[in-house]
Amino acid sequence: MIGGFIITGTAGKKVIVRGIGPSLTQSNVPDALADPILELHGPSGALIASNDNWRDTQQTEIVNSQLAPTNDLESAIVQTLQPGAYTAILKGKSGASGVGLVEVYDLDAAAASKLANISARSFVQTTDNVLIGGFILGSNNGAAKVIVRAIGPSLAQAGINNALADPTLELRDGNGAVLIANDDWQDDPSQAAQITAAGIPPTNALESAIATSLLPGPYTAIVAGKNGGTGIGLVEVYNIP
Repeated sequence: MIGGFIITGTAGKKVIVRGIGPSLTQSNVPDALADPILELHGPSGALIASNDNWRDTQQTEIVNSQLAPTNDLESAIVQTLQPGAYTAILKGKSGASGVGLVEVYDLDAAAASKLANISARSFVQTTDNVLIGGFILGSNNGAAKVIVRAIGPSLAQAGINNALADPTLELRDGNGAVLIANDDWQDDPSQAAQITAAGIPPTNALESAIATSLLPGPYTAIVAGKNGGTGIGLVEVYNIP
């Protein structure tokens, strides 16, 4: 799994990146990744840090963040990062596979910078094995305007094979209720106008996007293939000024 995030602003931001696997079984997730390994790469693609088991390095910093993983085989990295685009890569130790979770948390909300975008790219299957992107809006700034995108066919332009041909997108609240759903991003003219005005419309008409304002709380974006289609998909969440 490849997770991306963008920091905007003028100052460094302290974050913790986590790679979760075995503890997912406590949430009844089948086939959880038994032993995840996490890498953090910078804007140039260079490796900034890597971690296998979170207690191996930075144990004190991770514990102090109050976001330490609950299983010793899970991974975590604490870094202060300058504005730019970053990538977290999650994989299984010794080539193992399974369901995993990559997370990024803002540890310094007061900094003159913002965690403005998060994304995840993975193979989208069917039923429980669709692509699930979660995000939490903090309580310091009231409602936030967000754009959520589900990208598939345009990934082929980046040399990605087996791209998801026709993604669908659902935005759900913390209780799992569907707030908004979208198939093709231009279906709703009002939504399409907002997405275009923000400067981030999908480049393929079959891709999906949602523009809305959300109150603080947890949300989930679910990307699936139309009519049971499968392939590589990308889910993105943008915090719009």
